[in-house]
Amino acid sequence: MGDKRSFYEQRTIEWDDKSNSIMMIDQTVLPNEFRIVRCSNVSEVIDAIKTMKIRGAPAIGVAGAMGLALSVIASTSSTKKKLLQEIEPDAIAIKSARPTAINLAWGVDKTAEFIQSELPEMNSNESKEKIVKFVKSLADADVNTNRKLSDQGAKLFRNGETVLTHCNAGSLATVGYGTALGVLRSVAKQGKTLKVFAAEARPVLQGARLTAYELANDGFDVTLISDTAIGASMQKGLIDRVVVGADRITKDGHVFNKVGTYQIATLAKRHRVPFYVAAPLSTFDFDADWKKVKIEERSPEEIKTIGGQHTAPESVKAFNPAFDVTPPELVTAIICEKGILARPFAPKIKRLKRKALKGLSGPVA
Repeated sequence: MGDKRSFYEQRTIEWDDKSNSIMMIDQTVLPNEFRIVRCSNVSEVIDAIKTMKIRGAPAIGVAGAMGLALSVIASTSSTKKKLLQEIEPDAIAIKSARPTAINLAWGVDKTAEFIQSELPEMNSNESKEKIVKFVKSLADADVNTNRKLSDQGAKLFRNGETVLTHCNAGSLATVGYGTALGVLRSVAKQGKTLKVFAAEARPVLQGARLTAYELANDGFDVTLISDTAIGASMQKGLIDRVVVGADRITKDGHVFNKVGTYQIATLAKRHRVPFYVAAPLSTFDFDADWKKVKIEERSPEEIKTIGGQHTAPESVKAFNPAFDVTPPELVTAIICEKGILARPFAPKIKRLKRKALKGLSGPVA
């Protein structure tokens, strides 16, 4: 891991075999500084997720899995039963770090299932080697999945178009390559030329700090716009298509993503601009009612300050949801590694669930 200046190959998070620790790019200091932080225990992983040193649904899913692996390595339990009891509080704490993105719970649960079914009975060096191998395989699978879904999504874009994206669904939001930005990378690999408008994504400015940084480093023609200029950009006919990522997609196609996504989708519908969502199967919530999904609310200070300086009265209240919900009728298509889903989404997501449960491959009919 290092500052390779290309996000086609860059990895956001990796396991360090020498020290049995996790290395990740600290996204809180980009684009001014490229810094690698190391997490050696579960508490440090949870803090990194909460403070958004690592962020993006697929990336924190793998971080959660690796965090639970650290818990296994630290355990002195002599039996698997005791090990499972010992690591359960850590699993709960990791999953609670950020509640809206389902990938975090997915990564922890996948790892817990592996421990239950595949680890030897005794907690030994063999167990620890197996759990490390497993979480590293999840990281590798994320990159491969992102490339597959990106190649699927690239079919939707034409040469010379201008694409709007929101927040950061790039390499930095995943283990590597990206989802929404991965699609743009695959478009470029096909020899098509795109212009990209990146919305700043207040209040943490993931679009300005991360998306513009990734795309500029990879040679894209990228233009940064304020969140409040999105409507004007569409009204002027400057935007041909929109592509965003997702933190959770429910069984009927409701999309949870960075706050502001719902507004963009509404404007896209008004101006007849196709609105696409790119996300892996690990982002799909096949069971939950969208109305019952918890929306994370972050500190009011994020919108009352910039660079540590107050931009609003200290006494004023602030509402700072991290995500919003885009209803399926505003989504043109959902791009995943199994193909491109068009409306109506519910029956196709139901088929995806059946395939996922049976471990089947192949496109969605």
